[in-house]
Amino acid sequence: MTKRTTEAWLLALRGPEQAHALEELRPILLRGLRAGLSGRVTLEKQEILEDFVQEALLKILAHLDEFRGESHFLTWAHKIAIRVAYSELRRLRWKDVSLQDLLPQDDSSDYTPVVLSDSNPGPEKQVIQRQMMALVGRLLRENLTERQRKAMMAVMVHGMPLEEVARRMGTNRNALYKLLHDARKRLRRVLHEEGLTPQEIMAIFEN
Repeated sequence: MTKRTTEAWLLALRGPEQAHALEELRPILLRGLRAGLSGRVTLEKQEILEDFVQEALLKILAHLDEFRGESHFLTWAHKIAIRVAYSELRRLRWKDVSLQDLLPQDDSSDYTPVVLSDSNPGPEKQVIQRQMMALVGRLLRENLTERQRKAMMAVMVHGMPLEEVARRMGTNRNALYKLLHDARKRLRRVLHEEGLTPQEIMAIFEN
């Protein structure tokens, strides 16, 4: 089969040959995802790649007019498929986790954000870190609303993607940004009242 040029792909996808062009594009994207995600998707879960391809095809059609011709059409299409796949893989990772489950159940629970975790702190440093996170935990409980606390715990402590947190909370990315911004602003104020700065807390968790 003769390889289509960029112009031929665009013409086919915009015209009466669209269905045929999509069926031709489907296995091309599937091969690309299998190669690009070979270390992230097990053989037992290869079928989900077909779902990713289907979603990518819909996005390609929806954004076809945004293609600027700076690369070959297939390069652009592969990038869309990869973005769809990574987004879906992040979402699936958190599929069976509720935001309520991410909230600490008692005062001794670990509040250490994933970005601050020191894999090998010494005994003295461990004590200081536990004391600091106990303080942060108290400030979270006493000064944030439950909604702010859920968002902060999910994003800052457990590393859940913003898009997934927004979906779980029935909101959008911009509204979640505002919620987190307000929560951080409130925490900075109460930290100042405690005689601390975010930089001082970060320094305690540096390697």
